[in-house]
Amino acid sequence: MLAGELNKHLAIALVIAVGFAAVPLFVGERYLLGEVIVFFIWAMVAMNWNLLMGHAGVFSLAQLLFFACGAYGVAMGTQLAGLSIWLAIPLAAFAAMVLALLIGLACLRLTGAYVALLTFAIAEMVRILIVTDTHCFALIQNNCQQLFGGSTGFSRFSDFGFRPILRGDWIVGHYYVVWAVFVLSLVALVVIIHGRLGLAFRAIRDNVGYASSRGIDRQRYQLIAFASSALLTGLAGAVYAGHFRFAGPSLFEFSTLMFVLAMVIVGGLGSTWGPLVGAGVMMIVVEFAKELGDARSIVLGLSIVLFVVFLPKGIAGGVGGLRAIISRPAGQNRSTTATDTHQ
Repeated sequence: MLAGELNKHLAIALVIAVGFAAVPLFVGERYLLGEVIVFFIWAMVAMNWNLLMGHAGVFSLAQLLFFACGAYGVAMGTQLAGLSIWLAIPLAAFAAMVLALLIGLACLRLTGAYVALLTFAIAEMVRILIVTDTHCFALIQNNCQQLFGGSTGFSRFSDFGFRPILRGDWIVGHYYVVWAVFVLSLVALVVIIHGRLGLAFRAIRDNVGYASSRGIDRQRYQLIAFASSALLTGLAGAVYAGHFRFAGPSLFEFSTLMFVLAMVIVGGLGSTWGPLVGAGVMMIVVEFAKELGDARSIVLGLSIVLFVVFLPKGIAGGVGGLRAIISRPAGQNRSTTATDTHQ
């Protein structure tokens, strides 16, 4: 059963990967390719948050902290330590995982809303420490650079290095680097969700007592989910920094948190592909809401409220319910209706 589900979803991942790999062959406009790159990045964050929250049942609000850790790791590695970006990217993702393990050991002793509050408090504390850092750590081009970038963050550090090679088509090189990381994250998530780990995660999420009676340790498996999600989220943050050549406190903004949360809720919390669909939908919504300025946050909040109230299982849940109704035998539908009417 597990093997069949895994193979089916791996086949879907392959189709998605091939489809996106062909995009630059038909789309040459830099802006559109850039938008797809942004979609890749935020879809990775949303899907990994869904792994943690929707499958493992850990209500963490520290996901953007791990994303920022990946971005800052690349910025600090290339600008302060002089590392190659290709070495800085995996090191930054590993740093995000280590940070998640440390936070998880402290937070996962708790459950539910307490985990959400504590993880959000830790992320906010880190943001404040970064913003208030004014100590000059190094001089870069005669400019004082703080260890963690201070309120302005890091910018104009090394990117993927395709500009001198591909010249005007450098965006294509960036596209395929982020695409490769996106596919890696996609495959890893499918293997986790539809493997034995995913089964253990959902058992803990649905019934901790039953899972414990079957020998599944809640803290251990939730810590594994926490670390796995942070590793892949940190990897997304690392390629974000490599593409935009930026890492700063704006990555911690509450509006960004709402943006990614909307992707998960709209797509379908606890589904496999829902957050990917939700990322695409919210990217389109935000694109049309750009002219609204600060009111864009209202649009994001309204999207979350509407889906929570009217479609709590998101787009994936709605489609799944519709498929179940269509595939149900006509006689069974009539019988069910008659029974409901009688009651």
